Order: sequence, then structure tokens, then C-alpha cells
Amino acid sequence: MTAAFTIFAKKVGREKRIPFEVSADPFYSESNMANLKRGVETLNANKGIEHDLIEEEDE
Repeated sequence: MTAAFTIFAKKVGREKRIPFEVSADPFYSESNMANLKRGVETLNANKGIEHDLIEEEDE
């Protein structure tokens, strides 16, 4: 763990940036939140469609 942090710290010092991309969870993206809102509105208007649950079979 110490060696990993040392490598990380040296890379940050050299490059003056975090050496990896930081991104947010796509679940909370603007497009997904709009899709979820439309789904909730559809269900609240009693226009939802009931589907059978699809379960994966154990191999």
C-alpha cells in the first residue's frame, strides 16, 4: 500500500494532475434522470405495462 501511494504521489507531482479519469455514476446522468422521470409519470398515469420477471438460470 505504501509503495502504491508513493508511485501515485510521484506521478501527481510530475504531471500536476490526477493520473486517471474521475467520472460520475452514469445512473445520475441528465438523460437517465429524464428517462426515469418519464417512467414514473407513465406509471402514475396508470399507463404502465406489466412484464414477466426474467431470471437467469444457474449454469
